[in-house]
Amino acid sequence: MESFTAGLISLEEAQQKMLAQLKPVTDSLSVPLAEAVGRITAKAVTSPIAVPPFDNSAMDGYAVRLADVNSGQPLPVAGKAFAGAPFSGEWPPGSVIRIMTGAPVPAGCEAVVMQEQTETQGEAIVITAPVRPGQNIRLTGDDIQPGHVVLEAGTRLGAAELPLLASLGIAQVSVLRKLRVAIFSTGDELQPVGEPLAAGQIYDTNRFAVSLMLHKLGCEVIDLGIIKDDPAALRTAFEEADRQADVVISTGGVSVGEADFTKSMLEQLGAISFWKLAIKPGKPFAFGRLSSSWFCGLPGNPVSAAVTFYQLVQPLLATLTGQQKPALPPRQKVRCASRLKKSAGRLDFQRGILRQNAQGELEVESTGMQGSHVFSSFAQANCFIVLERERGDVEPGEWVEVEPFNALLEA
Repeated sequence: MESFTAGLISLEEAQQKMLAQLKPVTDSLSVPLAEAVGRITAKAVTSPIAVPPFDNSAMDGYAVRLADVNSGQPLPVAGKAFAGAPFSGEWPPGSVIRIMTGAPVPAGCEAVVMQEQTETQGEAIVITAPVRPGQNIRLTGDDIQPGHVVLEAGTRLGAAELPLLASLGIAQVSVLRKLRVAIFSTGDELQPVGEPLAAGQIYDTNRFAVSLMLHKLGCEVIDLGIIKDDPAALRTAFEEADRQADVVISTGGVSVGEADFTKSMLEQLGAISFWKLAIKPGKPFAFGRLSSSWFCGLPGNPVSAAVTFYQLVQPLLATLTGQQKPALPPRQKVRCASRLKKSAGRLDFQRGILRQNAQGELEVESTGMQGSHVFSSFAQANCFIVLERERGDVEPGEWVEVEPFNALLEA
């Protein structure tokens, strides 16, 4: 076991070594809100207005003056105030204004009494509960003051953030340019999806999966296709990718086979930071630098490629775009409902299903076969079961660490 894992670096060391070298892109542009979904803010966004922009009612009820309330007499209704149609007439002493939620409170209003705390007597009302100064009034700027930072730089814009900006009247937002990522696969055995397979060939699912994940992360994808196991062709692909992209990602060709040229080509054209990780699946992962871009070499096995992209490439891309929110969700301890096979020596990412049991407690079970070729496990799973490097087999009922999938792997 020691010789098998000798020279492998831990996932944590790989992440630290990789991320420490990166500097976020700074090029930015202004885009309309409708085109900003998935983009990253280039600078902090401040509010141009107060929210709410005026004192308004938090309830359907009656606007009152405290002196009138204390009289204990029935109070006639002198008018009505609606959202978008405020009361603008004269408000006689000893009366109330019928007011709806969101309507501006009339001048002189000191509280709003909810309608459930009143009784109707003809054209007047009687208040049936004590009234506190300022109750049920939302004051100007209670939520947001003008100039207040509503989104920090490095925020990914989605369904929570964009409506917030729209509510402030912000029509354009400054975002970072999209990262340009060049991808290619290597291997004579690969065939494009949709083409018939010859003897010994397999479909190039890795490049397809990587492209989907990159698009989901908001990257501009430069697809260079399948590169045959030929040093000259591979060199041309590397040089072309390096000219066009911020990040170059290849799949396959980074293990120890006789026809695996990617590692040697990277040594000629750039520099390797690390190669081979103490994780399973995903040991043969290469990271390095070309003349103008960063390089990530993913393993050829589909599950290994997906795991290393998720655990290493995803944080790399997030760092390059200056994102403040961690790319990976926090892990948590739950009980395991399945028996898991595990050999000591590498950190293991098994695919699992996290759910509540009959007692209402979270537990996780395996998706079944965990081979690095069993990509169907991702379609069933909603989390990784993360098993420590030196841990062995897991029995049902033992505590394990799980990492729920983020939006990249969610349906």
